[in-house]
Amino acid sequence: MPPHNARVARFGVFELDLSAGELRKSGVKLRLQDQPFQVLALLLERAGDVVTREELQQKLWPSDTFVDFDHSLNTAINKVREALGDSASRPRYVETLARRGYRFIGPVHQETVQRQAEQSNPVPHNSTPGKANPAEAVAPTAAMHPELEVPIPNRTLTRALFGLIQIMYLSFYLAALFRLHAIQGIADSFLPLWGATAVAGAVMVTAGVGIPLRCYLMSAVGFDYQRLGEKFRHIFPFVLALDQLWAIAPFLLMQKIGLGAAFAVSAALLYLPFSERTLIRMAYLRMPLP
Repeated sequence: MPPHNARVARFGVFELDLSAGELRKSGVKLRLQDQPFQVLALLLERAGDVVTREELQQKLWPSDTFVDFDHSLNTAINKVREALGDSASRPRYVETLARRGYRFIGPVHQETVQRQAEQSNPVPHNSTPGKANPAEAVAPTAAMHPELEVPIPNRTLTRALFGLIQIMYLSFYLAALFRLHAIQGIADSFLPLWGATAVAGAVMVTAGVGIPLRCYLMSAVGFDYQRLGEKFRHIFPFVLALDQLWAIAPFLLMQKIGLGAAFAVSAALLYLPFSERTLIRMAYLRMPLP
């Protein structure tokens, strides 16, 4: 069979393959029944526009079909939202317009990909070993991140890197608390008594706050909490202040590691909270509301 054109719609970490009838999340196929699939396909085709309930009825439920249309459509929309991890009250993808219809509000990249038919084809006699056959499938271009203008990376990798950063900070806090007397001794060597006491107190307070924060972030990314991106944006100013404060910690070890090494480590730690924010933005796309 000759190659055929397949329409693929990409949005966030999802892609809808119309020819295969599949919805995939980060390359993993999701279960979605035919009726919800058709509803989603129509909303994606008209992304940004209102698709009225009447239009959905005409296209998906012919006039000679005797069903409870309102119940069937509501069920289909709910299944779409369930598959996308979406919410009617705070939509990222499918917005409900009361008594009018629905609208897909996320950025969508429509592609037409030429694919080879799945059936086995005889190899042409004039094909040359080692050279690509013109009839071979053309690989689709990688979906671009709507905010960062980079290809959307593997979510497992970004979440793992974010989790490792949290483990690193948690190790810092625990090590500092276990060796609090040593920290106060170092501070005593170049600060007055009140200054050394203030440093030890700051370590205790910030580590005490940071430990539950890091445990929350590790559990959220570990269980792939879908609203983590939104939550992290809200707490980022606090995370930034906490991380910037701990970025000066290497200078407490300056007598052992030297000024240059302390400065280099401190500079890396100053950048780290912005890396956390970028990793979260890559793993949990922000869908703008209309």
